[in-house]
Parts: sequence; structure tokens; C-alpha cells
Amino acid sequence: MGLDVDLQTTTKARALLGKQLHKTQNLPAMDWRDVPDFYKTLCEASTLTQLALRLLILTGVRTRPLRHIHKDQVEGDLWIIPAENMKGKRDATTEFRVPLSSEALEILKQARLLSRSDFFFSASGRGPLGEGNMLQYMKRIGLETCPHGFRSSLRNWLAETTDAPYEVAETILSHTVGGKVERAYRRTDYLEQRRVYMDKWAAYVTGQS
Repeated sequence: MGLDVDLQTTTKARALLGKQLHKTQNLPAMDWRDVPDFYKTLCEASTLTQLALRLLILTGVRTRPLRHIHKDQVEGDLWIIPAENMKGKRDATTEFRVPLSSEALEILKQARLLSRSDFFFSASGRGPLGEGNMLQYMKRIGLETCPHGFRSSLRNWLAETTDAPYEVAETILSHTVGGKVERAYRRTDYLEQRRVYMDKWAAYVTGQS
């Protein structure tokens, strides 16, 4: 099966991005200052792969839950990732709630029109988006970074440009915060606090801030 890529956008992507000024070492992650330009190139067309990358950037989730996002997991402006799609040992993970910005909701709306199954990103109709589709797209347009690296882009943006408390910033990335006893007493996932910063991130990425 061919890769879901709009070939006409690759030249546009290279032209808009040019030579990336901000480069990280060791970790193949895009500097947060370069993300808006890349995001803009993704908006030039609406293939499922490009839509998936846009949602990945906006939400900060890992690639597995993103690829497996299903219509039954979305309730209004909330995406509830089932425990089995979260990173961690079996029976040791829980579901994770992701607040969705208006931009993210628009992406899901577009994806539903293109997808061939109840997964939002299913080009074949037989399952979710292929595991390597997003990475192959990025390589095709000449990027050395990887999809997972956008989590680092988001985390660094939070640390360098916002007043997000450590616990909130780490929870945005679904990282475990604190020891076992502390977590037992802390019964919050900071959903509304996370929503504020995710909306700000969406505004930044889309050039609205």
C-alpha cells in the first residue's frame, strides 16, 4: 500500500521551512520555534498522514494512541485514551483524558470525512494509520526529526515560555509525577489547567498568538 502523502506539498514544505535554524542534538526533536512553520506546511493539504501529524503536534500524545484514536474515544472536546493504548505495564496503566482545542476538533472533523473506518486515521479501512506513515512523511520532505520528538518540542515550549507548574506540564505529556504515596493522595489529572496551556499551544502553533 502506498504512503498517504500529497507529493505536491513536499516542495512547499522545503521552501517554507528552508534550512532549520534551531537544531537539537542527540534527540531528533524539532525546536519549538520551528514548529509553526512546519505546521503551516501540513495545512497545505489534508491527507490523513498530514492531519495525523497536526493532531500529534497539538495534543502532545505518543504516536500509538494517536494512530489508534477511534470515534468512540471522543466525547465533545475531550479525548479519552483507553489504558491499553497508554505506555506502561499491562494492568498498571489507566485511561488518560486529553483536552482538545478548537483546532484539534476541526482536524478530527476533516479526518472523519477521509477515513474509511471508525478509526479517525484509516486510509485502508482495515485498521489504524500505519506505524511508520508519519515518520516516512517527515523523512520524505527532508526532516531529520521524528514524530515522537514533538513531545519534546511542546515540553520545552511550556518550560521556556509559560508559567505552567511542573506537575501540570508533566501531566500534559502523561508522565508520572511524584511517588506512589503522593499519587495516592493526589486525585487530579489537572484537566482544566492542562486545557488552558493546550489552547495556548494551539494558538502558538497556528500563528494566532
